[in-house]
Amino acid sequence: MMLMALVAACALAAQPTEPSCCAPTGRGAMLVAASAPNPAQAQTSTPSNAPSSVPDGMVWIPGGEFQMGSTDPLARPDEAPVHRVRVDGFWIDQTEVTNAQFAAFVAATNYKTVAERAVDWDELKKQVPPGTPKPPEEMLQPGSLVFTPPDHAVDTRDNSQWWAWTTGANWRHPEGPGSSIDGKDQHPVVHIAYEDALAYCAWAKKSLPTEAEWEFAARGGLAAKRNAWGDEPIDASRANTWQGHFPDRNTDEDGYSRTAPVKSYPPNGFGLYDMAGNVWEWCSDLYRPDTYARQLMAAGGKDAVIVNPSGPEKSLDPRNPNAPESRVHRGGSYLCNDSYCASYRPSARMAAPPDTGMQHLGFRCVRRPDVKK
Repeated sequence: MMLMALVAACALAAQPTEPSCCAPTGRGAMLVAASAPNPAQAQTSTPSNAPSSVPDGMVWIPGGEFQMGSTDPLARPDEAPVHRVRVDGFWIDQTEVTNAQFAAFVAATNYKTVAERAVDWDELKKQVPPGTPKPPEEMLQPGSLVFTPPDHAVDTRDNSQWWAWTTGANWRHPEGPGSSIDGKDQHPVVHIAYEDALAYCAWAKKSLPTEAEWEFAARGGLAAKRNAWGDEPIDASRANTWQGHFPDRNTDEDGYSRTAPVKSYPPNGFGLYDMAGNVWEWCSDLYRPDTYARQLMAAGGKDAVIVNPSGPEKSLDPRNPNAPESRVHRGGSYLCNDSYCASYRPSARMAAPPDTGMQHLGFRCVRRPDVKK
């Protein structure tokens, strides 16, 4: 939970060339910090016939082989080595799950998200260094991480300077008490923890995508391209990201300082929206920075083709060294900026503990052909 952000900030300070982009790392550290007094390269997209029935709001992605990862100058070390991957065909949501869709799920199930539940200190203390003091009770009330930009330039290695644990923040109140999603039915739902996404998927008879499925879909059939739209640099017309100087000055050139309604930007080659920017999207894989190297070794070397990878059996996340596990999320968000990170690229990877929800973290779902509606 929130205590991880302090730990994360320390890890980032030690690794200035690998910022955690717009994602803080976990709920845990921020919560304790806040209580402190002052401190698709699709090389061959194999044609395949889509199943005859079309799930509402989903797009069929044909199976194929592609080069996963990147050697781009903007890439981080965990995007290497580039390797060959083959995935089977699958359906994927055309857009990120919206507030309206999530509201329908909640109305049908009475589900409460992690951000709407009180923090369980007995669980939280398992994720932080021994001896970490218990935060005050008022800090253990339901809440989540909210983006709170400073009014001056800051050291971007310390993301605790623009994330704040905010009591009362959740998917209905994305910026905390007093905020709402009224009029934002078609915006992506945020403050979604991994287990919240899984609960929605179970209700919708869908799943979260694997990293490989997500990247293959994000590339839109393009081979060896930097971005979902090709090699052209990002601009305000292509995706919802940060324009200006991060994190203190956003020019809002694209018209959105936070989330944008889905379908506000052009789709990729597969007809998918917001595979770059807007909000981060959970994947099913556990995270390791060395996942690709380990997969290649297990498959027999650099020329191996890895088929339908589903991630490591155990996670390792230097940004969250005390968390029992971290899960991958992909796609970047409205906070991505090249001066700090470029995680809107299809190959970019990020992760957080599964109980972490943030103001720029949502999801989309997949359905594989063997699952009936």
